[in-house]
Amino acid sequence: MCGIVGLLLKRPELQGQLGELMVPMLIGMSDRGPDSAGMAVFTPPLDEGRRKLSLYAGLTERGERYDWPALVAALNTALQVDAALAAHGNQAVVTFSGAAEPVKAWVLATDPVLHVMSAGRRIELYKDIGSPAQVAQRYAFSKLKGSHLVGHTRMATESAVTPDRAHPFTAGEDFCLVHNGSLSNPNAVRRMLEPRGIRFDTDNDTEAACRFLEWRLREGDDLPSALQKVFEVLDGFYTFLMGTPTELALIRDPFACKPAVVAETDDYVAIASEFRSLAHLPGVKHARVFEPAPEEMYVWKL
Repeated sequence: MCGIVGLLLKRPELQGQLGELMVPMLIGMSDRGPDSAGMAVFTPPLDEGRRKLSLYAGLTERGERYDWPALVAALNTALQVDAALAAHGNQAVVTFSGAAEPVKAWVLATDPVLHVMSAGRRIELYKDIGSPAQVAQRYAFSKLKGSHLVGHTRMATESAVTPDRAHPFTAGEDFCLVHNGSLSNPNAVRRMLEPRGIRFDTDNDTEAACRFLEWRLREGDDLPSALQKVFEVLDGFYTFLMGTPTELALIRDPFACKPAVVAETDDYVAIASEFRSLAHLPGVKHARVFEPAPEEMYVWKL
């Protein structure tokens, strides 16, 4: 049992309130996921020639005392990428010029214990073990700003409670996925993707779903086409919530075993596993509130 939450703001003037509105949604799912929590936020895009990585140092010996400025200085010396830093204790967002993959490879070669959580022009990702309230306070989720975000609270059922197995999962650039449920064929998905050069970081079944979807998008599918292939290939019980640079997307398995509720107004689209995480939102009394149907695609765009 896990909790998922998502929020897309339709009015740009509300983007400064994104984290403030989301934190009660995330904490409202604490009973569904006390083990760990995470948030992926989509900010205004960097210039076309720049990218950013979200990094986690909690698995290193230094942890919250990690020397992020030294890492960025060494990165600039090695690759000349005009890197800049925004640090949050044991996590940091590093922006730089050029492609993401060479910088990602350099980071992992320099300090293999660092965990690269996301890459892209818009996405920033924060996740860690602890209760949703603890993680939200640790990384100041209430101060996050952007157009939309995806959050998750985890109750582990099929892999260890570690920061890298917390959700959201990412693959490629500016794509993330959170999952409530369990898949019965993630190993079959891995055997299909690994010969295509796709590398996995964990044994979590959600990572298999995330990398499958990103692979389909990279192969040229639009999001609805990729989601249709999920229904054809992935087996199990699931509610998936995904974020792209301009969209939130939600699907449930053919039996709709895992709960979800949506509230939509002229100002926002809000998604959660249970309505109690939506009850505080402004204007929710007048929202269109509904339960997503099984094996249907719901895509909301900015």
